[in-house]
Amino acid sequence: MVTNQVTIDDFELLKVIGKGTYGKVFLVRKKDTNEFMAMKTLKKSILSQKNQVEHTRAERNILARIRHPFVVKLHYAFHNQKKLYFILEYCQGGELFFHLSKARLFDESRAKFYAACIVLALEELHKHGVVYRDLKPENVLIDSSGYAKLTDFGLSKENITDNASARTFCGTPEYLAPEVVQKKGHGRAVDWWSLGCIIFEMLTGLPPFYVENKCEVYRKVVCEDAKYPEDLTPTTLHLLRSLLKKDPYQRLGSEGGAEEVKAHIWFCDINWEALYNRQVTPPFVPVLEGQGDFRYVDEVFLRSPPRDSVYLQGGSPCSSTFEGFSYQGSPTSEFEIKMKDENEWFFG
Repeated sequence: MVTNQVTIDDFELLKVIGKGTYGKVFLVRKKDTNEFMAMKTLKKSILSQKNQVEHTRAERNILARIRHPFVVKLHYAFHNQKKLYFILEYCQGGELFFHLSKARLFDESRAKFYAACIVLALEELHKHGVVYRDLKPENVLIDSSGYAKLTDFGLSKENITDNASARTFCGTPEYLAPEVVQKKGHGRAVDWWSLGCIIFEMLTGLPPFYVENKCEVYRKVVCEDAKYPEDLTPTTLHLLRSLLKKDPYQRLGSEGGAEEVKAHIWFCDINWEALYNRQVTPPFVPVLEGQGDFRYVDEVFLRSPPRDSVYLQGGSPCSSTFEGFSYQGSPTSEFEIKMKDENEWFFG
């Protein structure tokens, strides 16, 4: 049993720092420790209406199970009559999307560093049978030291160990693999496709199949090859073409997993062990003046009032649909996986 379960009353709301399809993300301060954290809120009624209950269950399970230097840490999860709350590690450097939109594109060394962090995170997820399925710059956060971390597991799928078992059509159009668009069944190879899209975007400024019309994006993903700028190096070009293979079984990483991707010559100067241990100097370190520095958060979010009655209304914690949702993080080392019975929850 979880004792001294936290509630919304244990946190002071400070700012809105993100918005999603089904909720908001707030910067909060835990009152007893003064620690800054991110609070993701989801409204139960919307999750039920949009058939997102199963996805939310998977997100909670994955966050409670995975401990990795490049995956955001779940501190607590709790709920009341109307809402679910995830209390997460606060990555003060903001979204990769924010930095990419400001810089337009990155040099190869910076793009490679973030890509390598993502590769290690995907390796850990795939090892646990998790397909991420929503890899995009908005879901990659930069922590205060400059390392990249994956967040938002709302579309992730558990218990997938191949390239065909998942069936749900989901994700962001510009980063969807062809097998998802064609509804052929998909698996871990979709994450390697999305990695190719992100590397392409970091180096060129746009995803490989970007157009404003969504249907045209889908057509290009399935029917056209990416158009590569002439200034890409042969090694970079080979990596991107290998990750953006239309056939998931021919795609880099589809058979040999992360080890296959890590072995590509484009990553030859990456010391993977040192990177995992955060012993590599990031190419960019956020300039921050205390935990209340919001310079890497989009002003569109910051202008939203932090107190939103739709998401913060209280109530009894009783709700059989979300029985077992509550979670309290282990006090052990950040990267030590320590499963407990209460981490294996179910919807009644």
